[in-house]
Amino acid sequence: MRLILTLALLAFPIAEIWILINLFQQYGWWVLLYLVAVGLLGLQLIRDEKLLFSGRMMQSLSQGGNPMKAMFGSARNIFAGVLLIIPGVITDLIAVVLLLIPVKNDALKSPKYTQKAANDDVIEGEFRRED
Repeated sequence: MRLILTLALLAFPIAEIWILINLFQQYGWWVLLYLVAVGLLGLQLIRDEKLLFSGRMMQSLSQGGNPMKAMFGSARNIFAGVLLIIPGVITDLIAVVLLLIPVKNDALKSPKYTQKAANDDVIEGEFRRED
């Protein structure tokens, strides 16, 4: 089992380099532009996730949800950003698959937030008396 895992870990960078060389032979400098653009997108994804993390945690806690889901979603996005920064097509595909997996937000579906208010008959608004 360890031998298979070691061979897979060694074959992965070789496959990445082989694919990049073939793409570079076909498309030339456009591959370099692609790698730089995807790397910058990965860096921006990590920066945005760092800024949004505390807000997501506070929102999850205030809605009575599970903060582990917010942490998992943020960790997944940061990991996808790191994969986008690493040059290679296979890592980019893995990052895109990670980003496309939806995170279920069950905090909004809980019965606590779907119950009707006690004063359903109240209509709010302003009025003035005309005599």
